[in-house]
Amino acid sequence: MLTWTRTLRQAGITEPTLLAAYGQQRDSVRRFKTAEFLTVRLLLPAQLHPPIIAAVAFMHETDQRIDTGTPEERGRALENWTTATRAALEGTTATHATLRALGDAATRHPQLRQRVADFLQGAHHEINYAGFDTEDELQSYIDAYSLPAFMLLACLVEQKDAAKTAIYVQRCRDLIEAMQRVDFLDDLAEDAAHGRVGIPGSDLARHGLSVEDLRAPTNAVRALLEKLVQQQTELAHLRLSTSRQLVGLMPQQTQPFISALLQVQELRLRAVSRKGGRLADGGAHPSAPALLGVLARQYRAARQTR
Repeated sequence: MLTWTRTLRQAGITEPTLLAAYGQQRDSVRRFKTAEFLTVRLLLPAQLHPPIIAAVAFMHETDQRIDTGTPEERGRALENWTTATRAALEGTTATHATLRALGDAATRHPQLRQRVADFLQGAHHEINYAGFDTEDELQSYIDAYSLPAFMLLACLVEQKDAAKTAIYVQRCRDLIEAMQRVDFLDDLAEDAAHGRVGIPGSDLARHGLSVEDLRAPTNAVRALLEKLVQQQTELAHLRLSTSRQLVGLMPQQTQPFISALLQVQELRLRAVSRKGGRLADGGAHPSAPALLGVLARQYRAARQTR
């Protein structure tokens, strides 16, 4: 693996202020997304590391800005951040290092521009998020926010074949739905403590449950939740199975990365399924050896493609 400085120079990034801006994004992502950072650095071609790190850092910075305060305050924060982001993408020299790196990445990878716009538009759904009453509301959230966020990264590793674009986006949609469902199950106890969960209220009611039940779970609640978890993991499994087609839609050099992502989600799905009704007490975690095994196998595959 190349050093970060050599990685940037190989990607044509040599201007001192840009080197500093990308360096800050590297440090940030390595700190708050350590596993993801290592996966990118080990499994993807070096020229993709800077734009992907810039995109991940941008998403994190956006989330940080809209995550606190009243809905009105969060809305104003998003509006100000959107204005600054647009200026950076249009070529204005940004004072914020995150936007400086993002603006440069979008110059080198123009497909990022529309994906950034879609993500910022969808961020309004995150500001107003208070759980879902129905499955339709969950699906709308995935379409408007989860998928645009995922496409910020997916647009950088996709096959450059216009004929495959529609099917590629749909398979990405399948994968992010599976990931989102797993996230909502894994975060169930933490979310319930805040008075909202990612499982639609209609599904909770169908199983005789409420958010209040999940905040103070009993054995009876865990038994009811067990059935609900199995239903939700079946839905996630269907989407994850379909999304495996993504590997064949990727360039060979990025296939190990997407294969690792899919396999990690399979491990996470099995973990939440095994924990079942006990998710009311806390999340589930795949075993470290299993995760390291995925990374090791795909690292070997990545080396063979270079």
